[in-house]
Amino acid sequence: MVGQAAGLFAVTNIDDIVILALLFAQGAGQRGSARRIMVGQYLGFTAILAVAVAAAFGATFLPEAALPYLGLLPLVLGLKAAWQAWRARRGGGGDEEEARAKEGGPSPLEVAAVTFANGGDNIGVYIPVFAASGTGGMGVYAGVFLVRVAVWCYAGRFFATRPVIARVLARWGHILLPLVLIAIGLLILIGGDAFGL
Repeated sequence: MVGQAAGLFAVTNIDDIVILALLFAQGAGQRGSARRIMVGQYLGFTAILAVAVAAAFGATFLPEAALPYLGLLPLVLGLKAAWQAWRARRGGGGDEEEARAKEGGPSPLEVAAVTFANGGDNIGVYIPVFAASGTGGMGVYAGVFLVRVAVWCYAGRFFATRPVIARVLARWGHILLPLVLIAIGLLILIGGDAFGL
């Protein structure tokens, strides 16, 4: 069951490595940024697990029709990041940009929001698996998933610190992160027929 859980996590979260690499690159060299990103990743993924486990037991916090609208979270965060990058490029970054530069990247809540929104489709996959595996099986899946979150964070940080990748992300990360977040948001909205798209 551990192998199945590890495989399921990998298949449903492969896109998170790209997002994590971009986030780690954004906070590169800033004190505490890696910790904030990991905390945010764990918060977001724990929320995904909580919703999936509750739904497997029959509780539904989010109706299935609401899941596509989770795409609004990365879309808004991507638009915000694009606006900030544009303002910084024009020289008008202001106090918010200076605070972010000192802070070193996204806040844990921003990371958690992106993680949860990007994992909204994972909830639909996890619910039947959890329901079929019983309480003990759910515990195994949850434990493996939480260990794999740390592995994913390490992988994202590893990729962000490879010299070739780090140079690309340092030069283009301020553009790539908003584009990736906006694309994820739009894919979630369009894929789920939100707003009749």
